Amino acid sequence: MTTIYDSKDEALSVVVKGRVGALDRALQVLDCLQTVGTPRTPNEIARVTGAPVSTTYSIIEDLLERSVLERSEGGRVWLGKRLFTYGLSYANRLEYLDVSAEEAKILSGDVGETVQVCGRDGGELVVLQMAEGDGFFRVSSRIGARIPINWTASGRLLVGHFSAKDREAYFALHSRPSPTGRAETDARILSQSSARAWAEGFSIQIGETFSSVACIAAPVLNEIGECVITISIVLPESKAVEDMQGYIRAVKNAARRIEKRMGWSSEKDGPARVS
Repeated sequence: MTTIYDSKDEALSVVVKGRVGALDRALQVLDCLQTVGTPRTPNEIARVTGAPVSTTYSIIEDLLERSVLERSEGGRVWLGKRLFTYGLSYANRLEYLDVSAEEAKILSGDVGETVQVCGRDGGELVVLQMAEGDGFFRVSSRIGARIPINWTASGRLLVGHFSAKDREAYFALHSRPSPTGRAETDARILSQSSARAWAEGFSIQIGETFSSVACIAAPVLNEIGECVITISIVLPESKAVEDMQGYIRAVKNAARRIEKRMGWSSEKDGPARVS
């Protein structure tokens, strides 16, 4: 996985439109800022979300008063200190993120490539942890980056435990074309691909999101066999094809180590635990 969008304006355009409640409007403002990653003016936010300018200004003022947002230069606003404290409280309960971050560093050191830990939020994949490789190849997506679920190897696995009907409905709702035009958008095909990846315990994506970039992912399953997160190796396509089986073994082993450390390992192999 690399950069999600070609520009910040393109990133702005993906924020979901059409929600009308006050709470939803507030979440739209936060989603917009989180997606773009830089402060924006109320007018810019209103244009993207489709909310009336007056409504957007009113919501932003309320959020500023409560330190959910803070003022930036040029009349722009940015995420506030209260969100940081919320994030700390949430992160303290997510031991698996600490464990996966450690395992990502170990795996990155072993293979010499960038490793990402990803989860699912709604219809998008979210980068949760990242360990940079020691080579010249660099991945430009960062922690917190959000990517349409059908663009990624991890996306197939994150819904692998769904029923066939639910998988197809999910992909039908959330699939989007990728910059290369190579990402599959047909819900039926995506559901079948997800089922195969789930049965094999790994997923591979080559050039679907960005040309000449490969991603090899494995699922991390909780105690009831649901895919909570994925761990993946992101590397040049040319290197991936040279030792595909080696990378697959490495990433699957890393996933199993996370499960074992979390106490999620099952004595009976589930579909994605088969080596």
